[in-house]
Amino acid sequence: MAKGNIAERTPAVLELEPGEYFWCKCGQSQKQPFCDGSHESTEFEPVKFVVEAKKRYALCQCKQTDGDPFCDGTHSKI
Repeated sequence: MAKGNIAERTPAVLELEPGEYFWCKCGQSQKQPFCDGSHESTEFEPVKFVVEAKKRYALCQCKQTDGDPFCDGTHSKI
């Protein structure tokens, strides 16, 4: 599967409230790490994920992770 453009080489560490979120997979969103619809001219679709409990999450911004939407440390190798 294709990987998106690198938005940042560090994860976005955010405290998220319970709910549904859409992570940007294409890397073109101006609202990183979340989707803003910029993928419409690409082959990518946003990744929907559900947060069950309020806590801190490390969301990938390099778009090279194998654990969408979460950071797996790949940014340290690119």
